[in-house]
Amino acid sequence: MSTITAPHGGTLKELLVKEGQAEALKAQARDFISWDLTERQLWDIEMLLTGAFSPLEGFLGKADYESVIKDMRLTSGTIWPMPITLDVPEAFAGKITEGTKVALRDPEGVLIAVITVSDIWRPDKKLEANLVFKSDDDAHPGVNYLINKAHPVYIGGKLEGVELPAHYDFKQLRNTPRDLREKFKKQGWYKVVAFQTRNPMHRAHQELTFRAAQMVEANLLIQPVVGMTKPGDIDHYSRIRCYEHLVKQYPEQTTMLSLLPLAMRMGGPREAMWHSIIRKNYGCTHFIVGRNHADPGKNSKGEAFYGPYDAQEMLAKYQDEIGIKMVPFQEMVYVEEKAQYFPADQIEKGMTVLNISGTEFRRRLMLGLDIPDWFSYREVVSELRRTYPPRHEQGFTVFFTGLSGSGKSTIANALMVKLMEIGGRAVTLLDGDMVRKNLSSELGFSREHRDLNIQRIGFVAGQITKYGGAAICAPIAPYTQTRRAVREEISRHGGFLEVFVSTPLEVCEERDRKGLYAKARAGIIKEFTGISDPYEAPETPEMTIDTRECSPDEASQRIILKLEQLGFIK
Repeated sequence: MSTITAPHGGTLKELLVKEGQAEALKAQARDFISWDLTERQLWDIEMLLTGAFSPLEGFLGKADYESVIKDMRLTSGTIWPMPITLDVPEAFAGKITEGTKVALRDPEGVLIAVITVSDIWRPDKKLEANLVFKSDDDAHPGVNYLINKAHPVYIGGKLEGVELPAHYDFKQLRNTPRDLREKFKKQGWYKVVAFQTRNPMHRAHQELTFRAAQMVEANLLIQPVVGMTKPGDIDHYSRIRCYEHLVKQYPEQTTMLSLLPLAMRMGGPREAMWHSIIRKNYGCTHFIVGRNHADPGKNSKGEAFYGPYDAQEMLAKYQDEIGIKMVPFQEMVYVEEKAQYFPADQIEKGMTVLNISGTEFRRRLMLGLDIPDWFSYREVVSELRRTYPPRHEQGFTVFFTGLSGSGKSTIANALMVKLMEIGGRAVTLLDGDMVRKNLSSELGFSREHRDLNIQRIGFVAGQITKYGGAAICAPIAPYTQTRRAVREEISRHGGFLEVFVSTPLEVCEERDRKGLYAKARAGIIKEFTGISDPYEAPETPEMTIDTRECSPDEASQRIILKLEQLGFIK
């Protein structure tokens, strides 16, 4: 580990060992137990090793974890608002003890770091969710990850870094905190205001950031997140190409674009504090915080998790202690009469305000509608149109779910024929029995195996959707969380339509052509959905179909009409 200091930015703790030590550590690590880092852990460890998470020297131990979630401070008293934890399964935790050295590897087996375990504990995740995110509603992406995706046991300990995770994209824009500090010093940037974004930037963002830099007489660092963001966000490749166009709109030598390899938690106020500390570590003196910073969206009741200015209010209390100044900004709006942007709080009576919401922008993009020049730059819009063509050119998945015998496969076959009759896309049917035979023949019917089967279906459907095809999936898919994970995966690539075939259990049993329900009732078939294993009905599917009320032909036609309404069929 090395530490460096700078006039602004404070002490930077880098956790990578020197080259000679790294080779020795690689040799020793052959005898260590290994853990393959998850996607989020890979982003976290990169930030730890480069010093972006200074003053942390590794994944939090139990005492620091408890202090952070309760008081937003390490046990030393230093402010740190977000728990940085290494989660593992119980089976893995049972193989290690305090003092064990664990080799932390990427998915290809490359040694990234070694952790010396100091703590092993099972956290109260609901308590963590309520303290950190102010909610245990898994409509919050951070809560959903914590409760439904993260492993049940945490291990803490100091890190010895061997090498950073590999990146092959946009290398010229990837800078460590040390890199940026040195660039700022070389260019004479003694005041730097940072702006974080996880979305494409348009004219309003350019106006906001330009005014913020002018206000504090500082240079501007645009530092978009390229790690994990909110599910459904535009991929970072498309966004970065947009940022490269946009950065040309600023005066020369005033603005720098650099990437941030961060896994966001969408934690609102706490996240704003965390982002500020990170920017201080990168050598920035100021940080822009606007409305709804790191906003997770709506909860299960359709209400906001945080107030629009909660993040600004919290950071205002702690900015002096953190050592970075906040530049608060309200929403920027376009005034037609003035033909320019103004902060929302400066709008006078009688002014005509033009605005396009994020939802409306995505609608226009998906339908190929006009996007005015006052809203965005033509180069940015063209870039986004390349990545996100109109919906009638995109792929989509129709995902049926329902009990065995509900009629899913019959409707799916009718839908496949109708889509092939319409033409324009390759159509693939992934029926439950078909997938079991050809893709998952080795799997049983335990919850773990059922989830794995659905995940495989989701992966294949995602690839079909990504390349413009139509995937029709018809498994039972009994578990809510697994269906949600499939939705998130496929929605990254195109459309997703969940169809709940809600035919009641008693009707499904009456139709039981294969005698499966009778065998389940007799105990011959174990873990049978609807009898000895639960079926979790969807709460908000795009469509619900009860086959007692319509024929397969009518049901498939209803789905065709829905696809037309959504713009996937023109």
